[in-house]
Amino acid sequence: MNTQTTYEFPLNERIRVFMRLEQLFQQLSHFMAGDSVFDKRTAVDTLLDILVIFSRSDLKSELIKELERHAKVLGLLSNSQDVDTQKLQAILQELNQASRNLYNTSGKVGASVMESGLFQSISQRSAIPGGTCSFDLPAFHYWLEQDRDEQQKDFQQWTLPFADIRIAIDLILGFIRQSSVPKQEIAQAGFFQLALDKAHPVQLLRVGVPVSVGCFAEISGGKHRFSIRFMKPSNDENRPTQTQADISFTLSRCAV
Repeated sequence: MNTQTTYEFPLNERIRVFMRLEQLFQQLSHFMAGDSVFDKRTAVDTLLDILVIFSRSDLKSELIKELERHAKVLGLLSNSQDVDTQKLQAILQELNQASRNLYNTSGKVGASVMESGLFQSISQRSAIPGGTCSFDLPAFHYWLEQDRDEQQKDFQQWTLPFADIRIAIDLILGFIRQSSVPKQEIAQAGFFQLALDKAHPVQLLRVGVPVSVGCFAEISGGKHRFSIRFMKPSNDENRPTQTQADISFTLSRCAV
């Protein structure tokens, strides 16, 4: 059982989008592995959400820039005496391979998925609440009743264009999360605020709160400062309220 809950807060739009995709990819894998019709429905809905994100921005170039930046930062460590050179080279090779794979990806990411007639019809109806009912899309209803192996074959085809993207996002977010050692802090009367150094931009905040505290962390911030309010859930239908107790928590300011 977890004794601590971690709250994360991205401080720029790029990391915000990466984290949304990370969660969607995890959700997609979870429901793809399920056996029920509703697992498959949710997996398709999640894939549609992923496609919407890719239709709105050029994430491939953003990911390549981030991979190259991380490779450059890690490359500067190669001359340090305390660094495990063999492990560092393996990480650099992984970053460079992910970058090459993205470079070699032609066309708009996910465009091939929408070439499927079935997926096109699902996408068109999904904007309507309950619009993918069996009477709306009998072809989808038929697919949902097919053999699991056939469905998995389709899922593999639909998700293949995102494989390299997912690897790149996992690498980038993994490095960012590991770039800072958590420090113990105190939020007096449930409130904590700190200014940020513009010379060393922070990309992600991570706040660790003991489960026993009975509060959740509400984080807000931007380039210059951030604040954390520790809120107590309401026992009735009212809004949560800020605790007046001093809260001990861990804070990581991830800047890589």
